Amino acid sequence: MATKESQQESGITENPVAASTQVRVKWDDSNMRNVYSNECNVAGTREEIVLLFGMNQAWHSGQKEVTVQLADRIVLSPFVAKRLAALLNSVIRDYESKFGSLEVEGRKG
Repeated sequence: MATKESQQESGITENPVAASTQVRVKWDDSNMRNVYSNECNVAGTREEIVLLFGMNQAWHSGQKEVTVQLADRIVLSPFVAKRLAALLNSVIRDYESKFGSLEVEGRKG
């Protein structure tokens, strides 16, 4: 097994899944790209959930129309989308416990 240093150099990290299954997952990030998004939209059908990510570059708050430049579309099965939702909820809960509550415009609660 490679050391942590050599894993970082190669761009491959390992994450053991449940110990009882003896399955090892390798996350290969050698072709990964980083994209920033300040807008997201979600749509779904019975078979898939579609996430759209993009940039809102509106600089003036009084604009009558805003164009969001879409950059990425991610299509998920409903099962993966539900696991993603649970993971995101967990990460946000942890973030808020450390840094305080996040207030989201347009939503109450």
